Amino acid sequence: QAHLVESGGGSVQAGGSLRLSCAATGIDYSMECMAWFRQVPGKERAGVARIDPSRRTVYTDSEGRFTISLDRSENKLYLDMRNLKPEDTGTYYCASAWGCPVITNGQGWRVWGQGTQVTVSS
Repeated sequence: QAHLVESGGGSVQAGGSLRLSCAATGIDYSMECMAWFRQVPGKERAGVARIDPSRRTVYTDSEGRFTISLDRSENKLYLDMRNLKPEDTGTYYCASAWGCPVITNGQGWRVWGQGTQVTVSS
């Protein structure tokens, strides 16, 4: 059974950096995409970045500040975030899915972690 656990969130000042980690078990990396989503109170969960089995990546509006990567040997998904802005604040979730759904929202993503909070102060 697939299971995801995020870590690495915290509070930073604008301009700072964070590395989020997602420990994954039960994931078939040859078949499944993985992604990071962000959710803020009162808003729908929105995708930040996605990586597919061929390691192709897709990003939304991070302006090149975020990098998603997958270490298959350690079964970990990462999101490196730099030059953080207050609008990056939210709860970050990792997710996995068959068939690489779009990351406009969370539809189609089958397994979710519990989330890790990122707070960026100005």
